[in-house]
Amino acid sequence: MVPVTRLDGRQLVVNAELIETLEATPDTVITLTTGRRLVVKEPVDVLVERVVAYRRRILAGVGRDEPAGQGAGGGGGPVAGHRPEAAMAPAAAGSGAAGPPPNAGPSRADAGWEDGDAR
Repeated sequence: MVPVTRLDGRQLVVNAELIETLEATPDTVITLTTGRRLVVKEPVDVLVERVVAYRRRILAGVGRDEPAGQGAGGGGGPVAGHRPEAAMAPAAAGSGAAGPPPNAGPSRADAGWEDGDAR
């Protein structure tokens, strides 16, 4: 959330996740992803700093409630079946690496769906 001041002096807080554009047209115009536009006193560079600070706070708080070393996956170790080096390296041509990832779940054929079935 980012605090801003309307031209009449009223303060409000804007959801930073909804900001699509910031435009300096003597006054600063915030356009939200909803299409709503807000005219505020703060210059664009100040609003950019506030949005960046907000995002840093959010990212710094990720995983804060889990015990050290466990992160969002829990358990403290790697996720079962996950190989980070395999995810980063491209498959070699002709290596037979085609097909779904190991933990992809059932395919449409496995579920018994036909092309005309409603889902």
